[in-house]
Amino acid sequence: MTAIQRGRMPPGWDKVVAEDSSDEYDWIPLRLPPDVTRVSASIRLSIEAEYRGWELTRVRAYTDGSRRVLLRRKKTNSGMPDQPAL
Repeated sequence: MTAIQRGRMPPGWDKVVAEDSSDEYDWIPLRLPPDVTRVSASIRLSIEAEYRGWELTRVRAYTDGSRRVLLRRKKTNSGMPDQPAL
């Protein structure tokens, strides 16, 4: 299975993150490769939501089958957030 890539956000998503002026959330953009099925992606994101508190904010599907996902969660006082283990 190919690794999930973190990186740039699609146009417009940076505005969503910038509108969080309260600095209340951690944000993570992910790229799901075309070989990750919709069911597999759904299960993985559900696990992240259940055990690590990430919630799905945006999804953008591309014609090659890949998807870009924006996750967020409330910041904790423990310092560095643990990254999604997708």
